[in-house]
Formats: sequence, structure tokens, C-alpha cells
Amino acid sequence: MNPADWIGRNETIHDHLSHNLLKRIAATFGDTAPVQGELMPPLWQWCFFQEPMPESALGGDGHPVRGGFLPPADNRNRMWAGGRIEFFHGLRVGESASRVSTITQVEEKTGRTGSLLFVTVRHDYSQGSRLAIREEQDIVYREPTPPKQGFGEALAAGEWCESIEPTPTLLFRYSAVTFNGHRIHYDYPYVTGTEGYPGLVVHGPLIATLSLRAFCRAHPQATLRRLVYRGVRPLIAPQPFEVGVRALCAEFDAGYWRRIDQEKAFPEAFVKALTHAGWLAAMIPLEYGGAGLGLPGYRGRCAGRGGLPD
Repeated sequence: MNPADWIGRNETIHDHLSHNLLKRIAATFGDTAPVQGELMPPLWQWCFFQEPMPESALGGDGHPVRGGFLPPADNRNRMWAGGRIEFFHGLRVGESASRVSTITQVEEKTGRTGSLLFVTVRHDYSQGSRLAIREEQDIVYREPTPPKQGFGEALAAGEWCESIEPTPTLLFRYSAVTFNGHRIHYDYPYVTGTEGYPGLVVHGPLIATLSLRAFCRAHPQATLRRLVYRGVRPLIAPQPFEVGVRALCAEFDAGYWRRIDQEKAFPEAFVKALTHAGWLAAMIPLEYGGAGLGLPGYRGRCAGRGGLPD
């Protein structure tokens, strides 16, 4: 069976943005739950639109058995590799909404850890007749190999940051509110004995949610437009970590780009800054594993037209 045959498959899930579930999500994060009619905080949509499966329909890792909506990937470990999200409108609490998911790309690659199957799924979240959020989710299935450990060079300090302590309770609760059965987040004997991690793994979407929450706290007047994120290495509980932001584009304002245009020059300083910070991939096309922004997309955000730094 060719996994590429899954390209174009889609599914639609309807859900009600229940205040009761939102109270549980808020308790998980230690936040105040939004009330009826208010906008749901960004990325909380990941706690909704789940298709519940009985335990008999789950694989050994706790994920639904592949070969249904997602292509088969037997004997491989699943990881949430990253994604790109565009925010058009907020989703309102207490109202119904829908998510249409479409498989847009399936590609087999070979990396340092062996054979890798990359699957990209586009999710369109709508409320009423209006598109609220468009997301591209990257999923990778890798052969069972020891996971990459270590953190390489230390990152430069950000302009602001928040410290997070990923307790087993936080991981368990986030698995519960997202109805995520993946055992690496709560089953210590499984994650250490079968998948080879040194401890419980912090969810990729949990890290993204906490990072975006920290940004919104630091910039309450900002309007979210786009988020690009990528998983590089696993974070292991209960080791504390920090979420934060560096203002990489602060020195590349509209004046910088006007000067580049006038001189018809290549923005060498800008590219060097992104490369040094590890964000050059944001300008690489999507089909080659980047974020697909290109120079025009990145320059727009540095010149102030975007709400959220990528």
C-alpha cells in the first residue's frame, strides 16, 4: 500500500466549545477560564475536535492505529514535528465550530536516524461560515532508534522569558484535556524501556501553547497573525525549561529595508542574524522543510506589518 495514496483524504469534525472543558484546560495551565461569548485563548483549539477511539483501536504506543485517516506507518514512532498557523479570527466560547482536516503531503525520506515518513495535514477551523484558523501540521514517523539527546549550543538570552516546570501532573492533565493517549507523556516504564527516552516527554503542542501564552502576556496589545514552530529536540520532565522570545528583527526596521531597496543590495546582515539564531529555515520553501516565508514574508514582519514574530 502506497502512503502517497492518502494525499487528498479529508475528515470533518464538529465540536461545541464547552465552558466545562475550557475550565479543565484553564486549570491545567493555572489560568482563568474564558466565559460564554469570549474568545478562546490561542492554540486551545488543540483540546477540541478529537475523534475518540476505543482502546481496542489504539496501537502499542497509545496512538490510534494508522491506516484510517492517516497513512499506515507500522513499527515507527510518531512525533509532532512542527507546523504553521495563521490566525484570522478568534473562536468564541459556548458556540459550535468545525475542523476540516486534509492530508496535503506524504513523503518518505532518509535521515541520520533511518527512514522517515513525513505527513502534512492542513486543518481549517471555522465558526459559522467564517474561517477562523488555518493550520499546517507536520507529523513524522521514524524507525525505532534512540532519540536525539542534548541541547547543543546554549541559546542567547531573550528579551523576556517564563520558567516552566513540567511536572508529571501537568503532562498527564494535558494528555487528558487533548484526549492524547501517546504513552511517552505519562507511562514512565514505556517511555524509558520501549522508546528509549530518559523520562517523560513534554508534548510539542504544550510547549508551543506555553510559548505563545508567554508572548501574549508580554505583548497584550499585539494582534496574532502567524505562528511558525518546529520541534528540534525533546524536553524531558521534570527538568525545568524556559519559553521566551528574542527580538531578532529589532534592528531591521522599515528604514533598513528602504535602504536595501534603494541600493538594490542583498540583506546580508539580516540573513546572517537569522542564520546565527537558527531561524534561516523560516525562509526555505515548505517542500524542503522550511516555513516558506521567503524574504518578502520575513521582511514584512520585521517592518511591522505582522503581529507575531516568526
